[in-house]
Amino acid sequence: MTTLFKHAAVADVAAGSVLEDGCVLVSDGVIQEVGRTIAAPADCQTVDLTGKTMLPGLFNCHVHMCSEAGTGVRRERSDAAITIRALQNLKTLLRSGVTYIRDAGAPRHIDAVIRQAAQAGEILAPQMQTSGRCICMTGGHGWRDGREADGPDECRKAAREQLKTGASWIKVMATGGVMTPGVEPGSPQLTEEELRAAVEEAHKAGAKAFTHAQGMEGIKNALRAGVDSIEHGFFMDDWCFQYMKEHQVYFVPTLAAPYWIQKNGTAAGIPEYAVRKVEKTIEAHKDTFRRALAAGVPMAVGTDAGTPFNAYDQTAFEAVLMVENGMTPAQAVRCATLSSAQLLGVSDTHGTIEPGKTANFAIFDTNPLEDIHALLHCSMTVLRGEILRF
Repeated sequence: MTTLFKHAAVADVAAGSVLEDGCVLVSDGVIQEVGRTIAAPADCQTVDLTGKTMLPGLFNCHVHMCSEAGTGVRRERSDAAITIRALQNLKTLLRSGVTYIRDAGAPRHIDAVIRQAAQAGEILAPQMQTSGRCICMTGGHGWRDGREADGPDECRKAAREQLKTGASWIKVMATGGVMTPGVEPGSPQLTEEELRAAVEEAHKAGAKAFTHAQGMEGIKNALRAGVDSIEHGFFMDDWCFQYMKEHQVYFVPTLAAPYWIQKNGTAAGIPEYAVRKVEKTIEAHKDTFRRALAAGVPMAVGTDAGTPFNAYDQTAFEAVLMVENGMTPAQAVRCATLSSAQLLGVSDTHGTIEPGKTANFAIFDTNPLEDIHALLHCSMTVLRGEILRF
């Protein structure tokens, strides 16, 4: 199928500018031509986007598709119920303009089954990369759905188990966290040697590794172990920033996750221990983000969607928080598109609107490069050249 999208303000996210009254020609899900005057081929459908802004499809590099974004109080569900919820969450992501995700951990490898169905065209979902079960120490953060492992050899085996399911990322837990009772965000958990064993297995298989890491000692352990991205990163110093710049380790700050917990609090049913931990760390987290931005640390957008009140239609709110903490709107949009594509290793085919790339678009009534709040209101999503109807 061939489609000509015309009369749009087509965003160049690399340059932070737009092509006014632009046209984008798409055939078989791939961008063929971008310009101001493009002749419509025979049997081509046309889509008039007068007054609207076209961005590349948004990325969310830290999603828990199987979670529910409720209060954080754990409820046992069947695999069938979890899968149904995940499919609903994936459609919500698409409606908000998100066309590519990295899932950051799912129970019982449900993410692998969903990814395979999406690749086969059996379900409607964003394109995705998955990580299987997170690897944590016994009783560590994420243990309920994770793969508990102690010692380098066990961590190595745990990583191999995730790779066996087709995981493209291995997730390791370097510190405690907010949502697991009895652990603290600042405390290191898996050791540097344990982390290195899992990371080595990922890299040997051509996969990447990322880490839940909030306290500084655990973050430094993970960096020395060779991870490819730091998630959350509440406490970091200049050594961390310099190391990340030199080794192209990305920071996925997930500013939205603590924001929603603090905003809703125990009055909304969030457990007291989670609210307490957020109250102790949220200002340091924002300060770390601002210093990392000033230092030029590479960043990508991820929300930790699925944590309390952190809904699947709010990916763009992460960009809003990034702007509130020092980014320009153009920087935040680039972070949610091209920079995220670079983290996931797909920038040759995604992240910008140019010939040869996959035709994933998010359409907005006003220009998010000028006002980041426009990113909250997606009016049309295009996935592989197809306008999605919900």
